[in-house]
Amino acid sequence: MMEVHSLISLAAQLMEWAGVGSMVLGAVLALVVLATRQQLPAGEAYRRFRLNLGRAILLGLEFLVAADIIRTVSQRPTLDGVLVLGLIVLIRTFLSFTLTVELEGRWPWQHRKDIAGPVHPPPTSSTPQHPVPPAPDAPRPVKH
Repeated sequence: MMEVHSLISLAAQLMEWAGVGSMVLGAVLALVVLATRQQLPAGEAYRRFRLNLGRAILLGLEFLVAADIIRTVSQRPTLDGVLVLGLIVLIRTFLSFTLTVELEGRWPWQHRKDIAGPVHPPPTSSTPQHPVPPAPDAPRPVKH
């Protein structure tokens, strides 16, 4: 039985390392992409960096939640252990939700097609300013 417990503990540690590693590696990659995309306007470069960094943090949070669940399942269940796990999962889930809303402009359970319309960056001087036709599935105004 001790061998199974040590394997589960190792699995939880590996998940924690994967979570931390994905955040660190994602931050480094986001910085590399930022440094190599010099032709982008500063605002767009910042937006893309923030998006890439946020994705790395979200992935890391998923791994850390999985590690907490594995660790709690491997131990003898106590009320304190379950409450601590619940609080950790609640905090990390809240962080995941708020990061998703901040990065993608939608709730995690919303499909992209459920959002009112496509999000377009503001036109720049190099972008021709043509009106964008409505999406084919967009509601049409009712004439009375």
